[in-house]
Amino acid sequence: MAPPNLTWVTEFVLMGVSERLELQLPLFFVFLAIYGLTVAGNLGIITLTTVDSRLQTPMYFFLRHLAIINFGNSTVIAPKMLSNFLVKKKTTLYYECATQMGGFLFFIVAEVCMLAVMAYDRYVAICNPLLYMVVVSRQVCLLLVSFAYIYGFSTAVVVPYCVFSMSYCSSNVVNHFYCDIVPLLALSCSDTYLPETVVFISAATNLVLSLMIVLVSYSNIVLSILRMRSAEGRKKAFSTCASHMMAVTVFYGTLLYMYLQPKTDHSLDSDKMASVFYTLVIPMLNPLIYSLRNKDVKDAFKRFWSNPCGFIKPI
Repeated sequence: MAPPNLTWVTEFVLMGVSERLELQLPLFFVFLAIYGLTVAGNLGIITLTTVDSRLQTPMYFFLRHLAIINFGNSTVIAPKMLSNFLVKKKTTLYYECATQMGGFLFFIVAEVCMLAVMAYDRYVAICNPLLYMVVVSRQVCLLLVSFAYIYGFSTAVVVPYCVFSMSYCSSNVVNHFYCDIVPLLALSCSDTYLPETVVFISAATNLVLSLMIVLVSYSNIVLSILRMRSAEGRKKAFSTCASHMMAVTVFYGTLLYMYLQPKTDHSLDSDKMASVFYTLVIPMLNPLIYSLRNKDVKDAFKRFWSNPCGFIKPI
């Protein structure tokens, strides 16, 4: 228990991406552009996959929800981050900080689940195409997406509760640009064994299980493609999952870099740079990856661009 003469924390000060004053305005415009592209790209994917009758398949149903998750994840972080570039005192209230952490965990865990679901979807589409609409039925799609959101919500409740049940006193300066778990626990003046254990088990479970599903799915996909006799068939099969493979590689590559680097090289500053990537850059890249590598999405965008009034109609 902390000594009674210590001042209990009621707000936190976020150090941000950089403490250098001359970089605040340039960084503001850089991240404003990133957030603007994120909003435009993900809302575009959501709109196209909602109103275009040719994109009403399980693959695009999952893509729509990935876009919703990317939009939400970025929006939880970016507005507060951008406003902090323009003010001297980068404070956030205690419960505001807890809410931001919960929102971040909800979307990042849901994204991990959604990428695993999309890998399974591509596995069924390529390895069992005749059973695709039976195995990945509308009910199954709704069940898988609901699981991703419910599991994300449960993590968003349990982990912040453990982190904010700790005592925070005296120091309130967080070496980060949002309320993340590790820099907050570094400020606690009580024993952090329990929340650290909960966080480790949760992160390891999420990462290992989802990565196993992704690796097993794509291993079977690659083997199935290699067994195809037709070069045209192999090309078509690969094109249906190339975008998702690229998105998965970028996302998991960042997470593995962050969690598997040696402790001697680990620092809050390196965590901060990795966090910039998977909270802001990846949500911006995903719509570009899926749009530029996907013929159906490009065709839907062309139809919308050529006749937006006739395009948007009930389906």
